[in-house]
Amino acid sequence: MGKITHLNNILIIDDEDKLRQLLKRIISLEGFDVTGAASLHDAEIILQKEGTDIILCDVKLPDGNGVDFVRTLKAKYPAVEIILLTAYGNIPDGVQAMRNGAFDYITKGDDNDKIIPLLHRAMEKVHLSKKLEQLQKQVGQHYSFESIIGESAEIKEAISLARKVATTDTTVLLTGETGTGKEVFAQAIHHSGLRFNKTFIAVNCSAFSKELLESELFGHKAGAFTGAIRDKKGLFEEANHGTIFLDEIGEMAIELQAKLLRVLESGEFIKVGDTKTNKVNVRIIAATNRNLQKEMEAGHFRSDLFYRISVFTVFLPALRERAKDIPALARYFAGLFAAKTNKPVPVLQKDYLDALQQYQWPGNIRELKNVIERSVILNENSLLTAANLPAELQNEASGFSAFDLAGVEKSHIHKVLKHTNGNKTEAARLLNIGLTTLYRKIEEYQLS
Repeated sequence: MGKITHLNNILIIDDEDKLRQLLKRIISLEGFDVTGAASLHDAEIILQKEGTDIILCDVKLPDGNGVDFVRTLKAKYPAVEIILLTAYGNIPDGVQAMRNGAFDYITKGDDNDKIIPLLHRAMEKVHLSKKLEQLQKQVGQHYSFESIIGESAEIKEAISLARKVATTDTTVLLTGETGTGKEVFAQAIHHSGLRFNKTFIAVNCSAFSKELLESELFGHKAGAFTGAIRDKKGLFEEANHGTIFLDEIGEMAIELQAKLLRVLESGEFIKVGDTKTNKVNVRIIAATNRNLQKEMEAGHFRSDLFYRISVFTVFLPALRERAKDIPALARYFAGLFAAKTNKPVPVLQKDYLDALQQYQWPGNIRELKNVIERSVILNENSLLTAANLPAELQNEASGFSAFDLAGVEKSHIHKVLKHTNGNKTEAARLLNIGLTTLYRKIEEYQLS
């Protein structure tokens, strides 16, 4: 890729000195930084040394044709916009220039009043392209392997394997318990791979019924079923040339597995209610917390599909198997939620971290994140101690029996209800319990 500048730079390529100097003066008055070149060779030297944002280029030059030069320039400098100057309004030249990637073309002399508005429109496109490029870089950094926290041997091994497969187009199966970060890994694989600048779509296969999941994945034709009033694109179409992440693939109905297998084998699928075959080019990353080999033996998962999706398998360890990483993860989440709630970043005391490391974390990183969020929200100073933790964590860390927990639990629920100003739905979310359970606890502890 060519050099991208951050100024409103314009390069004029024309062998007529008087016209080049006139254009330079006119355009400079608009606040643009203008450079001139009398030939394509001179222009190449300027582009290699300085770069530019927009090029105004004559069609007929001593050492080449501007129409052909557009194709060469766009291949080397895709972010640069090119406007061609034609002497006689040659329509075929203009059409070919646009096909080659030119922003527009104008006729010398006749269209002088159009140059400045055209330059402003082209510059708007340049600035938008630069913003999009910057956003793509930020997204890439956010979802990179470097953003995955952990120094334990277990997580390093998973990252190493995922890095190796990321630069290929191979189908990947991510395995491990719920909450171990499978979507984070899928995003990192996508953004480190060949399709990093294409669409990434994640779908949880367990969140839909068989019929609805089929429509979501493959789309449907109008009239395919009650309520299908118009054609709908499926997620495979939306992800064409990109990546689709099928989370909890072990929950997919066996009938749908056959359609997915066809996509993997031939890139083809048929929409619900249609007879026409559609083609897509999609990388598939799948994930499961189930033992798919046992599911095969039980007749719940197709063996041919399993062998296609498990070409490369990456196992993600449970949080209890990488307790060494818990302090770093806890500090990261504490900083994240402190920023979200406009609070100072708290200091995590030793007893707090010890309790976190001693807990078994059945919900893995997802549960840890939830616990840290509650701790930060309820914290009234800049320190987090074991007393800020939910009762079950304090219980495991201190060795109390369940009979000792009533007072701690009552106090904790009271604090959460106070924080939410009595909003029981929000309190249940923060406590990570069902609303019915919260009402039962309120009645049990007479907190109403």
